[in-house]
Amino acid sequence: MKTILYCTDYSENSIAALKYAYHMAKQMETRLVISHVFDYPTILGTDNLDEPFPHLDKTAHKSHRFKLEEFCDEHLGSSWQDPNVVLEAYEDKSVVQGLISVAVEWHAYLIILGIKGGSTIREVIMGSTTRNLLEKSPCPVLSIPSDASYMLIKNIVYATDFEEEDIYAIRKLVEMAQQLKAAIKVVHISTKDEYKGGMQLEWFKEMLHEKVNYDQIDFELLFTEDVFETLRIYLGDTNADLVVILEREHKGILKNVFHRDLVKKMESYGRVPLLSFRGSNHQLFYFKQAL
Repeated sequence: MKTILYCTDYSENSIAALKYAYHMAKQMETRLVISHVFDYPTILGTDNLDEPFPHLDKTAHKSHRFKLEEFCDEHLGSSWQDPNVVLEAYEDKSVVQGLISVAVEWHAYLIILGIKGGSTIREVIMGSTTRNLLEKSPCPVLSIPSDASYMLIKNIVYATDFEEEDIYAIRKLVEMAQQLKAAIKVVHISTKDEYKGGMQLEWFKEMLHEKVNYDQIDFELLFTEDVFETLRIYLGDTNADLVVILEREHKGILKNVFHRDLVKKMESYGRVPLLSFRGSNHQLFYFKQAL
């Protein structure tokens, strides 16, 4: 069964993401792993300090699992417990490495986190290691605004830079869209100086159709002097339920103009969930089945 991994630090920012992950997993009929990564010092100063050291590991996991249960009871109600919902308290000194370990263990194809304003839960619980998660994650990362409510995902906007890496990301995205029965709108937002946009679009469409078979993909090319504002308006006009971008390692229009500020602005905008792929390893874009 395929697995969605949701992680929490129990903050207000993570509540909407919990509900979103739960309902998304229900719609897609996937397993949901609800996780919290902790380090042993987090329990010092409690009654657990009197426990003999050999029992520290067992006590800590039991304590954090109970806290996860309380968190789910409070925000999902009493009916959340299901064979396909798993609680995972994981000990690691590095939150990022802990999340990656859980994702690998469960063969997760998606990690869900919460965001609020210009600060992501990744920044809250990981500090400066936000970039490390995106660079090392074995699967895409979905950031959920703190005031988002889950709606059936019908319209997905993918912002492309007309590169081969986009093909692999869209191919993986299509497998998700098929389960959601959602349409994908591939949009390239460019400065007016990029005069070859039309030619690039035709080349990209042909290359994509050779590798991806999905009849609910549309393409659009937009020219502007304000990339973010144009995207914001486009998301509203298309009733986007999800916007998708690709983390790139090399420079390009979206890297310099679009992506550099887009993630921060989109998180500040805080109205549409943001799905981030990474393009450093093509093999990560193959949809993996969990055994």
